[in-house]
This record gives sequence, structure tokens and C-alpha cells, in this order.
Amino acid sequence: MVILGIDPGYATVGYGVVRYDRARFSPVRFGAITTPAGMEFSARLRMIYEDVCSVMDRSAPQALSIEQLFFTNNKTTAIDVAQARGVILLAANQRGIPVYTYTPMQVKQSVVGYGKAEKRQVMEMTRQLLGLEKVPRPDDTADALALAICHGHWSGSLLAYKR
Repeated sequence: MVILGIDPGYATVGYGVVRYDRARFSPVRFGAITTPAGMEFSARLRMIYEDVCSVMDRSAPQALSIEQLFFTNNKTTAIDVAQARGVILLAANQRGIPVYTYTPMQVKQSVVGYGKAEKRQVMEMTRQLLGLEKVPRPDDTADALALAICHGHWSGSLLAYKR
């Protein structure tokens, strides 16, 4: 199975494509989509949409794993990230790619085995599971790869859910 993990944002969108086969993960491609701070917001959304479409078209994922959004303090940031997440979901829907959402705790549990693991633990385990020399940068990229790994682990479970 080819899984695309995405850590949504509007300044930086991390993405990671992994192949999951016989309980083993291998990296296919990963990186980050960045948009300039001074760019009009609607243009940033278009840039995210087009770049995500390109990643999806090159990788042909069978599933999209994306983080469920949780914001308590900055409502403006939450709304902007939600809009970016919306264009990502649109791109997946247009391509018939099923979307699965996971909480940060589910990702930590799946990758490290402990739902309250620290970020550096998740990043290091992601590196190890994918056989990479170093932790991918920026952090959004490592987070996206962890989301893809999470879906690989959860996909065989009855606890996996689709949204």
C-alpha cells in the first residue's frame, strides 16, 4: 500500500509518501510545500492545492493520512490551517483517494508505542522505521511521515476510521 501523510499548514505543508508492505515501511518521497509570508492568502491556498495535486499525481497514493486539527488559543491560525487542510482534502477527493484522520496521540502511540511520547522520540522512531540516515527536516516533513506510518499500522485494525 502506498500512503501519503500530510501535516497541514499554510506556511509549510509537510508531506511524506511511504510504501507499506508486509509490515515494513520504505520511503518513496518526502518534503515540504512552503508558501511566502507576503503572498495573498488565496494565492497561498492555490499554491498548496497545486503542489499537493502534483505530489498525489506523481505518487498515486492509495490512502491519505492527515492530522486532525486541534487549536485552543489562536483562532485565526486555526481557521487558516483549516482552509489549507480543505484544499488538501479537495485534491484527495478529486482523485478518489480515501482520507483517514488521526489525532497526535494516535500518531505517537502508533509510531513510538506511547501516546504521550515527546516529539523528538516520534521523529527518531520515524527515522528508524524508514531506514533514513537522519531525521527529515523541516519538522513538518517528519510529522507527515509519522502520519503515513500511523495509517500503515492502523489500516489493518478495526479501530481505523475514515472521514
